[in-house]
Parts: sequence; C-alpha cells; structure tokens
Amino acid sequence: MSLVRTGIKLILGTTPNIKVIGEADSGEEAVDWCRKKQCDVILMDMVMPGIGGLEATKKILRYNPDAKIIVLTIQTEEPYPTKIMQAGASGFLTKGAEPEEMIRAIKDVASGKRFISPSVAQQIALSNVSSIDTESPFKSLSERELQITEMIAKGLKAGDIAERLNLSPKTVNSYRYRIFDKLNLKGDVELTRLAIRCGIVED
Repeated sequence: MSLVRTGIKLILGTTPNIKVIGEADSGEEAVDWCRKKQCDVILMDMVMPGIGGLEATKKILRYNPDAKIIVLTIQTEEPYPTKIMQAGASGFLTKGAEPEEMIRAIKDVASGKRFISPSVAQQIALSNVSSIDTESPFKSLSERELQITEMIAKGLKAGDIAERLNLSPKTVNSYRYRIFDKLNLKGDVELTRLAIRCGIVED
C-alpha cells in the first residue's frame, strides 16, 4: 500500500497543475481526512485496510455528494465495476493503467466528467444491456458480504475481520454463513477457490 502511494506521488509530483495534498493509510483515515479538508479529486484504493475503499467512498459521498472520487483497483470483473459506479464514484481506474491514463482520469474527473478505464468500460455497458445471464456468482452479495468475502479469501479469521470492520465476531460469522448459503458453498476453502477463479482476489 505504502509502495503504491509512493509511486503514484512520484508520478503526480512531476505533472504540471496537479498537486498531492494528503494521503491516508485506511478507509477510516480517508473519510476523516476528507471531512477536515477539501480537494479537487480523491484517488481511492479499493483494497485499503479497515472499511475499504468502496465503503469509504460511500461515506464520503454521504456527507459531501459533490466529492469527485476515482476508485483504483485490480478487480475489474463484475460485480466490482457496477458496484463502484453505483456507489457514486466519478471514475474507475485499474492498477494496470499507464501513468498517462491516470493523469487523464484525474483531469477529466476534475473537470466534471466521468472516467472509466477502456478495459472495463465495454464490460460495464454489456452488463447493463445484456439479457444473457453471464454475471458473477458474487453479484448476489451485498457490499458488506462482498467485503467480508474478500477478507476471508485473503485468509483473515473472524476475529481479525471483526476488528477491522468494528463488528462482533458473532456478526461476522453470521455474514459468513449467509455468504455460504447464497453461493451454495460449504466453507472458507470453497469460498476462497471461487473468489480466486472469479478474480475477486489474486492467487
């Protein structure tokens, strides 16, 4: 996370008319920073520690609907693109994007436009208009369930997840069993395999 931020700052630091004025280590810190300060564009990592980038995006937009947020993620498969844009983000940028694409995204969003990486723009369009059921099995999960799915697939235990999300272990386990039921799975191993296969997490 710190290495990614350092690389981004180095790129933007040499770009005319763009200035980095702050950064955060977690979703909670991002929300708190945005409550106290103003900026033209927020570059939000989807997999930030704590509540994560998607939940942080929603919280920021809840008290500041005019905030312009670009979500940065490696997760380009559905349901992520749709959920990110439904959350109110102004942009969707993949971590595989070239520096020039990131700069263009920031400038477009700052000027009031929306920006979606070309590699996923067509995917979102087809998802919205297609009548063929090619959706990810994870499409049925709520945002909280999807967030917990990611953490389980990364090997976190219920207690660790509970601490990160400010929930009780009992509540986390309730979500776990609800996820298993929705996806017709028997446990964490099956969930992790499915998450890797569908691109929810990396192998």
